[in-house]
Amino acid sequence: MALERTDSGTSHDSRPWPSVDVAPEPYRGPPRNIESIKDLNREPFRGDVLIERFTAVGQVPDVEQLRAQVGVRVFYGKGRTLMSGLGDAHTHLTWNSGDLEQLGPSGVEEHTLLTMRSAQCFLDSGYTMYAINAGDTPGPRYLANGKDMARRGGKLVGGITAFADGPEEMREVIKHHVQLGVDNIKLSMSGEEASETTRSAQDCYFTEEETQACVDEAHKHGKRLCSHACARDSVIMSVRHGIETIYHASYIDDRGMYMLEQAKAKHIVAPAINWLVCTLNDAEAFGYPREAAEKAGYKRELDIAIAGLREMHRRGIVVLPGGDYGFAWTPHGTYARDLEHFVKLLGFTEHEAIIAATAGVAALFMQSDELGKVQPG
Repeated sequence: MALERTDSGTSHDSRPWPSVDVAPEPYRGPPRNIESIKDLNREPFRGDVLIERFTAVGQVPDVEQLRAQVGVRVFYGKGRTLMSGLGDAHTHLTWNSGDLEQLGPSGVEEHTLLTMRSAQCFLDSGYTMYAINAGDTPGPRYLANGKDMARRGGKLVGGITAFADGPEEMREVIKHHVQLGVDNIKLSMSGEEASETTRSAQDCYFTEEETQACVDEAHKHGKRLCSHACARDSVIMSVRHGIETIYHASYIDDRGMYMLEQAKAKHIVAPAINWLVCTLNDAEAFGYPREAAEKAGYKRELDIAIAGLREMHRRGIVVLPGGDYGFAWTPHGTYARDLEHFVKLLGFTEHEAIIAATAGVAALFMQSDELGKVQPG
């Protein structure tokens, strides 16, 4: 059972709380009927939990004594699982359009309202690590990227891009984003087959000098970086120069895999595997049939990406869920599809997939002490 201490001055017992439409296996042990997920090194376990205004978790010393106290509310778990809120390592909170060219030009007001709706959708779906951090708008914890930064010959979609050519111009763009208050700097280093110019996902558009300059400038201002890095060379550059989060990594080769394994304590891969799956299977209703997706190379990219990501998981490289949500065929509210993909496609156990979406994303947020676990304290 879970007990919540309230400030209402009355004692609440939520025994009539209706069960969800599931039939968990009956628990015949001691009267502790919540299964808790704590961390990767421990399987789910049963027990009681004391919740102090939903901000702390502690062991319950005397259930009957607590139940009699004023202001203690009792929830009967009925076999449900208690776990921390889920997180997502790669989403687009302000996007929800099938027309790629309409992702950027919308007005500030429209973008703000759309973002608020998306944030509420995250909360309603149980994903709580994205944030409207000031607390003015309901929403989970959130780390905001700047606009995709790309060279003028390597953009994906013009409306979402901050253009820069060469190390010095890229430094200036980063300074501008820092002044805007972003948390991360995003480099659009490789192509994407569905982009307006059909730039190949196997091509890398950044030079070594540009990548190093971006990392130096971002780190100088205390910002981390992430890279749209499908291509082999973009993955290698991301690892070589210390870009913390690598998106996609579809075409990683043996050299890149070795480099990533050697530096796995410094990097996180967020493959957005759901984007590839949905582009193949769900985009036809929005004008992009499977035949076109296969012709563009998405089936091949998916197959290669699955093999590479399974190998990353085998080597202990951190791979986190996050499915590029915000496109028409990867809509907000379908975030948990990633958990299924991680189990069915990437070789994760169900427990590993949940830990990746809780403790794993907490590590990405650099808040492992506060997020991603159910523990006393």
